Amino acid sequence: MTPEPPEIIAVRSRRVACEGAGGALGHPKVYLEMGDEDSVECPYCDRRFVFMAGPAGHDDTALAPGVQEGSGGH
Repeated sequence: MTPEPPEIIAVRSRRVACEGAGGALGHPKVYLEMGDEDSVECPYCDRRFVFMAGPAGHDDTALAPGVQEGSGGH
């Protein structure tokens, strides 16, 4: 059997917080920082967050469940 590939989530911030899929499928909230890299992987659920530059000042409210972007949640 081939394992499922990790979920890839495009974000416009190099800082993200992840809580998994939420509810019973969630995990403790972890804050992840990309630093100089263009991606970071959650150590709990293997979601991969990939930095995608977007229009300045535009927030995407259609984030995956359990994901927060930027410093607002820190």
